[in-house]
This record gives sequence, structure tokens and C-alpha cells, in this order.
Amino acid sequence: MVSRVRVWLNRTYAENVFFMDQLRRNPADRAVEIHATHGDADSPVLAAADTAELEPEGLSPAAYVEYALDQCARRGIDVFVPRLNQAAIVAHRAAFAAVGTALLAPTPEAVAVFADKGTAYEAARSIGVPVPPWWRVRTPVELLTAVAELEESGHLACFKPAAGAGGVGFRVITRAPFSLRQLNGFPGPHVPLDLVLRALEQADGPVDWLVMPRLEQPEVSVDCLTGPDNRIRLAVGRTKNGRRRGFTLHEQWLEPARRIAEGFGLHYLSNIQFRMYGDRPVLLDVNPRPAGGLHQLAQCGVNAPWIAVRLALGEDPGEVTPPFLGQDYTVVSGPRPLRPEATAGARTGQRTEVPAQAAFRTGAPA
Repeated sequence: MVSRVRVWLNRTYAENVFFMDQLRRNPADRAVEIHATHGDADSPVLAAADTAELEPEGLSPAAYVEYALDQCARRGIDVFVPRLNQAAIVAHRAAFAAVGTALLAPTPEAVAVFADKGTAYEAARSIGVPVPPWWRVRTPVELLTAVAELEESGHLACFKPAAGAGGVGFRVITRAPFSLRQLNGFPGPHVPLDLVLRALEQADGPVDWLVMPRLEQPEVSVDCLTGPDNRIRLAVGRTKNGRRRGFTLHEQWLEPARRIAEGFGLHYLSNIQFRMYGDRPVLLDVNPRPAGGLHQLAQCGVNAPWIAVRLALGEDPGEVTPPFLGQDYTVVSGPRPLRPEATAGARTGQRTEVPAQAAFRTGAPA
């Protein structure tokens, strides 16, 4: 009899409820039990899990590793998918292996390279992957210099934090003065240059930004699954052009993604994003973790989370090719349950658990 698989997701994105759904709906019909921890009692991943627990706050990375090792040993975790404190956790892969837990995460070296976007661009360029022009900016003078050079070349300038995820802190610089245009409708990414300069001048210390041209669509996110032998098992591009989404296997996107994933030890699931600079694709970002939209590959007949878990368990699936490409689509949101308020301690920080039957689950494609 094939044993069940116990998977743990720590403080992860809300979208990973779909990751959990897909693990349960694996084509092998193998039993999967999911443990989730989070700092927010209202995170939907806690309600979607079979067991759930609030994480302690204020732990140092080293203390968090000890907490994680205890969770794995006490819960009998087979595969751990870390997001919070990923760098510290992957540095202790052998310790997790000693308690019987495989880490579904890249090498420490890969996590370090792609934690900083400037370092990531340098690394990608060193292996021949095209990157956009970019400037590292810490002061008002450096910002003005970068913006002027981009505008002289006919580009809109934008900036983003050198470290960060999910588009947080991304802004497009405009020379237009602040006016009612910025206050009408929904907030947008455009910000007047004079306001940015004033904010920098009044800041307590330097920032750490990358300034670059605003790149054009389509945006293509290549979801990669790479084995610990540095060989790609799966690569599929998800395209985004306005609201329209789709899929691609075109080599102009997949080839540079493979080069990055295999060249830098991006083991297991990663997401490598590209946009257009003129008439050619260039690297936008590298995420050394499963993408929030990974479940969309189900429209191509691929259950990437389950294939990744199998690979982490040593069950090599070989090279995986989508049996078909799904039709173009758009994304809409839907409700997900919260943990029942009856779980004592949810608001007090005490450790609480939720049984599998305590919450309903909405459907998602396998």
C-alpha cells in the first residue's frame, strides 16, 4: 500500500490554496495531507489545510529554522515548501533530511543570487541571457542621472526595490505635475518625478532601487521544474497581455528560462519572467519559488505541484511535456473560507489547529 504524503507550506501566499487543491487531486489518487502555518489567522491557506497552526512572531532566521525542524519532526512532514525564511532554511537542508523531510526549494546559492534584482541581472547577463539596461540608485542625484539617460533614449523610466516580490514598490516616473488626474479613478503606478525627489531628500537614509525602462507586453512567466541534477523536467510559459492570458512553448521564452534554472541551481519550482525591450524579450524577474499562478497550468493538463512533490520524494517523472495548450483566458477571483472563529487563541497568538472537516473547500482545476 502506498503511504500518504505529508506536505507543509509555511507563511505563503493566499493563492497557494490552489497549490494545495492540486496536491489533493493528484492523478495517482495518492493520499496527501497538508499542514499550513501562517502569521495571519485569516489567511485562507489555514482553512484549506488539513491541520493549521499560527506561527510565533519575532523569531530570528536561526530560531525559525529550529521551529521548522520541530514542526517537521513532530508532524512527520515528508515535503516542506518554504517561503518565509527560505534562505536560512535551505542552508540547513541536511538537518531537514535527517528528520525525514525533503525541501522543495532551490540551493542556497540560487536563493542568494536572486534575492537581489541587480545581482540577478548581472548573473543572467554573465550566461548570455538578455537583460534590460538598469541603474542602481540610492540618492536623488543618481535617480536624476538614470531618468535623464532613459528619457534621452525615448523610454519611460520606472523603479522598483532591489529586493522584494510581487511588484511591491514598482512605480513609473512621470514629468507631469501632481494634479487631479492622479486623484481620479483608481490609484495607478505613475508618480511625478519632483515628488519622488522630495521624498528621497527627506528620507532618513538612502534607498536601494533599480531604475530601468518600462518594459512592454507581453509579459511571459515561465514556470520551471528543475531536478537536483540541474536538469529541467518541465517549462511552460504563461503569457499576459492586458487582461488576456494564455500559454506558450516558444523557445524565445523557454530557452533563456532553462539556461537560468539549470545554470544557477533553481531546483524544483521556480518562475522566470520576461518582457519586451524593443523587439526582443529581456529578463524581468526570477522567483526561486512556486508562482501564485502556477495552478493555471492545469488548463494544459499539467499538475505541476504534484510532479514537483514526486520529484522531491525521489520519484523522477522524467521530462514532462504538456499534452495540450489551454485556450486564452482571463482571471477572476472567488471566495475562499476562513478558519472558524471558534478556534480559541486565533486572536491571542496561542497555538491552534483546525481539523480537515472544519471548513468547506471550493473547487479548482486539477
